[in-house]
Amino acid sequence: MKIDVLTIFPEFFSQVFDFGIIRRAKLAGIVEIAVHDIRNYATDKHRMVDDRPFGGGDGMVLKPEPIFAAIENLIGTSERDQFPQGTRVVLLTPQGRQFEQRTAKEFAQVATHIVLICGRYEGVDERVNAALVTDEISIGDYVLSGGEPAAVVVVDSIVRLLPDALGSETSAENDSFSNGLLDCPHYTRPASYRGMDVPQVLLEGNHAEIEKWRAAQALEKTRRIRSDLLTGENGESESR
Repeated sequence: MKIDVLTIFPEFFSQVFDFGIIRRAKLAGIVEIAVHDIRNYATDKHRMVDDRPFGGGDGMVLKPEPIFAAIENLIGTSERDQFPQGTRVVLLTPQGRQFEQRTAKEFAQVATHIVLICGRYEGVDERVNAALVTDEISIGDYVLSGGEPAAVVVVDSIVRLLPDALGSETSAENDSFSNGLLDCPHYTRPASYRGMDVPQVLLEGNHAEIEKWRAAQALEKTRRIRSDLLTGENGESESR
């Protein structure tokens, strides 16, 4: 998979993709990640990428020209219906559909090239959305100063789901939300610490009983912390 990130603050990503699973995936050739400064695609001498909104109002809006030029350079066309198969252009915005585990899995399974556009200021000129964007994504119902932190979240959650990115083939399958429930509790040595003991079932080596215990604990934890996952209140997210 290839991932390109468009931002006006490339320094934000100077080291963030150089650790852990993402670093290993890069070294193994599973994913290629590149960060691009949108200002490099501006054509005026001041490298302007934003301007006042038509109609008045507070703040600035990211201009369409540099983003169109960046997409043409990275994909080869700015005609959305001519994008190569597996190409997704993602606008990171609080107005997008909620990013969930199922969304990460969808991208990991069907996308081969993802371009992430990090929004800033009051947003991005709507013509970018109308002509280029295939997906509007939000990582939560809150507003960030820009799409850069969201890009890190999206990249991390997708890359770890790529084949061979994790050390164990079943690690991602057992993650929270993968089966609609939160993950079960986990314990390691020592077996007893400050009067708190590891559940006996985990020490006895009966794998069938351990799996039953884990399933029951996952259900109980989900009911206690995220009951909405059991009642359907957190069903398919809709674009807002």
